[in-house]
Amino acid sequence: MRPLKLAVLISGRGTNLQALIDACADPGYPAEIAIVISNRPEAPGLDRATAADLKSVTIDHKAFADRAAFDAALDDALKAAGVDLICLAGFMRLFTAEFVNGWADAIINIHPALLPAFKGARPHSDVLAAGVRISGCTVHVVRPEMDSGPIIVQAAVPVLKDDDEASLAARVLTAEHICYPMAVRMIAEGRGEIRGDRWQATTVAAPDPAAILINPPPA
Repeated sequence: MRPLKLAVLISGRGTNLQALIDACADPGYPAEIAIVISNRPEAPGLDRATAADLKSVTIDHKAFADRAAFDAALDDALKAAGVDLICLAGFMRLFTAEFVNGWADAIINIHPALLPAFKGARPHSDVLAAGVRISGCTVHVVRPEMDSGPIIVQAAVPVLKDDDEASLAARVLTAEHICYPMAVRMIAEGRGEIRGDRWQATTVAAPDPAAILINPPPA
């Protein structure tokens, strides 16, 4: 079976891109990065693509009259690269419904909170303001509505009493770097499918029912 061809879309540092680059370096990993695309020419993540000898392209959203025109240019680049799966990795653009539906069930995203809670661009701030004790990250299939779609993988991390946005973000990011390559592997190996509005994993180990994260811990 040929490796799943990925497009990784970035707007910033590209740390989840790096997690996928590292995963794809394993000869046994069932996916490969066909192209890295940024909407910002100054995105530091493009240097990661260059260092890994990956094809990278900048499609500057500021050069287009509207979102539909940008999406059309992006669609052309993805099809030219023969992409099977689009991985959004800190890609700070919303797509038109037409673009998402045109790539139905072939776009995934990682969000730094436990969806469906704390959607939007500042989840860590929202988590801290709400006073919740557990946060985390979510890999999900993209739908036209922002931060929605079938959930593939989630990880939970504690929110500590002295956390600020930076410290919480760093803890969540560590979980992201585990979850994103895991989700891609599951898709590439066919270890799940979308049933209605849910992703149903088919061949994964049953979670340990005793693995309970309680925060603050019991005295």
